[in-house]
Amino acid sequence: MEGKVAVVTGGGSGIGRATALELGRLGARVIVADVNVEGGEAVADECGGTFVRTDVTDAAQVDALVAACGGRLDIAFNNAGTSGTMGNVGDTDVDEWRSVVELNLVGVYLCMRAEIPVMAANGGGVIVNTSSGAGLMGFAGLSAYVASKHGVIGLTKSAALEYARANIRINAVCPGTVRTPMLEGFMGGNDDALKAMGKMMPIGRLATPEEIAAAVVWLCSDESRYVTGVALPVDGGAAAASGRT
Repeated sequence: MEGKVAVVTGGGSGIGRATALELGRLGARVIVADVNVEGGEAVADECGGTFVRTDVTDAAQVDALVAACGGRLDIAFNNAGTSGTMGNVGDTDVDEWRSVVELNLVGVYLCMRAEIPVMAANGGGVIVNTSSGAGLMGFAGLSAYVASKHGVIGLTKSAALEYARANIRINAVCPGTVRTPMLEGFMGGNDDALKAMGKMMPIGRLATPEEIAAAVVWLCSDESRYVTGVALPVDGGAAAASGRT
């Protein structure tokens, strides 16, 4: 990664933070993007990078983020997202449903739309989009989240085919249940519930953000140079148990 320029959205915490730190440790110049200014600035300081406050649902802000790369972009990790709230389809507020899809799916599209021309002009690059284990199967009560994460996989595969000959590899990572601030907030900080969730995984525990980051960094590296259009489960065996791999 030495000397490469990388953008990480949702970089202020969780998987984004872990990935930004690892990319920085390996020598990349990292631009950290988040709406969380305090968290984003802290991560940028830790990885020796730059923070750009960015709402990925705003095309102008995304364009400004990519412009901050200075005309070169080698790696993009489009990771910003939200879980939304629980609720059956018939009971879900329309605006809430749209806001989840806007951030999780439209935000990824807007990022790719800005990133790809810069990569193409410089001979190629790598994009990794954050989907989810919920992008591979259904979950009752999370229709907006599940729909958006399925959409990320479809978008990833289509774009990978469109830009393969331009030397731009595009993949998705599908994390399982990861102990992040977002999950802890979703579970109301209930540590017993989090431990119980971990025990339900085939591997017997929750993932750490660093374990997902390791897969993302591999997808961004030359070691995966023949891999594109893949939705990679990093889920402790959950997809295999469901028959979705």
